[in-house]
Amino acid sequence: MKENYLLITFPSIPENVGLARVIVASFAAQLDFTLNELEEIRVATSEAVSNCVIHAYREQSGEIQLELKIQDETLSIKVIDGGCGISDLDLAKTAAYSTDPERMGLGLVFMESFMDQMTIESQLNQGTQVLMVKKPERSKDSNDDGQ
Repeated sequence: MKENYLLITFPSIPENVGLARVIVASFAAQLDFTLNELEEIRVATSEAVSNCVIHAYREQSGEIQLELKIQDETLSIKVIDGGCGISDLDLAKTAAYSTDPERMGLGLVFMESFMDQMTIESQLNQGTQVLMVKKPERSKDSNDDGQ
């Protein structure tokens, strides 16, 4: 049984979105994910980190924490910011909703559809924490066969 953990903190600048994608994909590759699943993980991570860059700190820069964990053949990704928070979480999860008219508003929709589980905790003026969990399909199939 593999277990691993990584915690990294970086500035909320656009250049670090790609870095977060690479870090998460490299970390996730320790499990038996397919290439398609790894791409879904990269996209979900990009969306979560992009939300911090674009929305959490608005015109300022702040810090983003990326916490990765592998436990029980499951990948957990936490993206945490100390930004402005989300005023209406239900509305934010609605397809095509965005506080920025230049954006499509599909980030949370993609994140939720690409991961097995996603939870968001947010407090105004204190920040947001997104937890995404994914288990490799092949691992789920082998567990089903054994029961």
